[in-house]
Amino acid sequence: MRYCGIAWTELGYELAVVDDRGLPVEPPVHVAAGRVPQLTAHLLGLRDRSRAAGQELATVVDSTNGMLDGGLMSAGLHLYRADPWSLPERPAFGSVAALTLAVTAARDPATVVRLQIESGTLTGRVDQLEAAIAESEDATEALRQAGRCLAHGSREHRVVALTFDDGPNPPYTGRILDVLDRYQVPATFFCVGLHALAHHEELSRMAAAGHQIANHTWSHPYLPDLSRTELADQLARTDDAVAQVVGAEGPRLFRPPYGSRTPEVLSWLADGGSTVALWDVEPFDWALPGADAITRSILEQTRPGSVILMHDGGGDRSQTAEALPGVIEGLLARGYSFARMDQLPTD
Repeated sequence: MRYCGIAWTELGYELAVVDDRGLPVEPPVHVAAGRVPQLTAHLLGLRDRSRAAGQELATVVDSTNGMLDGGLMSAGLHLYRADPWSLPERPAFGSVAALTLAVTAARDPATVVRLQIESGTLTGRVDQLEAAIAESEDATEALRQAGRCLAHGSREHRVVALTFDDGPNPPYTGRILDVLDRYQVPATFFCVGLHALAHHEELSRMAAAGHQIANHTWSHPYLPDLSRTELADQLARTDDAVAQVVGAEGPRLFRPPYGSRTPEVLSWLADGGSTVALWDVEPFDWALPGADAITRSILEQTRPGSVILMHDGGGDRSQTAEALPGVIEGLLARGYSFARMDQLPTD
């Protein structure tokens, strides 16, 4: 077995490959932010070279890197997650080093978790996520009462919000924007900082069309694994990356990856001035159920005021783009109109 660690940094990704003794077998590689297709192609080449040598390739990320798993698994790669209790302390900004991730998996394969496309980056930790969300109900409700948390708008108005996470992600973000333009429908895009850093054209197009651009962290981490400083840096750097492109103050609306939260995390977000954006309709499009299933799920779940969660990033989002016309036409036929999240009626 060979192990490839993938680290994220403020500029992109670092890759390091070791054998089952933890010894390097390939030179380390840097891939710039936004060049996920090139990163995927490099990993597929590594896999093929490993197989030619009679070995399989295990690709390893940590729980602060939730941007790559769906696309890499769809490409046929075996992906694993290393958790904080198995790793040394992270740097001030970035994940654990790529070589450390690879060596950790090589020395003790039992410490890493094989990811499944149906459960994504949090495979094996979904129960923990759900327990933390349940524990946070009172804190979430307190933020809602203060106008600092929104999961849906008024149930008295047939107005809904389409939202898209994890981009920008060419070409799928562009395809989604084409559909929104065709129907003259506004939307809210929750952008990941590392992708915003690289894909200025898509951000500019969102802003020019009047869509809302909001914050979805820098690297799509599981928030309870971050320190308060790490969380603040993730938000601030993403705000800055967006603001540098659209020429305005960075976004204040924030969606936590996976909806992850604890009472402590929510207190940090409140202190930082963010308004937390959740949702009440989820078609699980990231699990690639098919365009028809995505459309049907959204139409069945949507109620007045709904916030609909879809994805333009995190992998191949052709199913989401294909489903979107049916979603829009189906909701229009049911008498709904559309608004950005910040313009959704709340009373």
